[in-house]
Amino acid sequence: MTGTFIMHRLSRLPLTALIAALAVAGCSNPEKTARHLIDPPTAGIQVANRIGTAELKDVSLPEYASDQEVAFQTPDGAVRATPDNLWADNPSRAFTTTLARAISDVSGATVIGTPWPLAEPPQRVIEVRVEHALAQASGVYRLGGRYFVADERLTGGGTNHARSFDIRVPMAAQTPAATAAALSQAISILAQQIATLSGPGTTIATQSPAPIDSFSLDPIF
Repeated sequence: MTGTFIMHRLSRLPLTALIAALAVAGCSNPEKTARHLIDPPTAGIQVANRIGTAELKDVSLPEYASDQEVAFQTPDGAVRATPDNLWADNPSRAFTTTLARAISDVSGATVIGTPWPLAEPPQRVIEVRVEHALAQASGVYRLGGRYFVADERLTGGGTNHARSFDIRVPMAAQTPAATAAALSQAISILAQQIATLSGPGTTIATQSPAPIDSFSLDPIF
């Protein structure tokens, strides 16, 4: 059916029918848009609770990973995405909430995404800064960056941790669904590393000083 014939047929429709026909023609098929979940699998192991209660700050993601479209790397090294495959939730929010749940599940700790909702302040604050979060052209999903665990207790003497991580998960296929599955697996591995304050990266541990007793200070006047 030629464009001229279609326009001729549309010109013979009543105004309301014409508007409806144009609206239907302009709508995209929602079945062509796939939305993918970030859902870490159960680790199947249990580790000691070294975190206690902790507030997990919003996870910082690279711009390409924070977009709604599922990004991937092509053989030429470029990072690309299509509007046909989207994340089902805001990537930063989904990463934060699932990571908090995964740390809690594997260790028994109480880790909650910011803002902290309980009256009792958390013992620690966790911050994760992701530098790499990409399905690479090699068929491996890479999740890399640094995480920080700061002791928030007012008693002082707590240990603060800064550690890097570089997690690589082989992908079953180079598809958006495989990307979502590999990212979910990588988050599960990261949760275990944070829960145990471990991982293959470099650890920098600092000791927060105990508060000075105000009664031991020399009077100013």
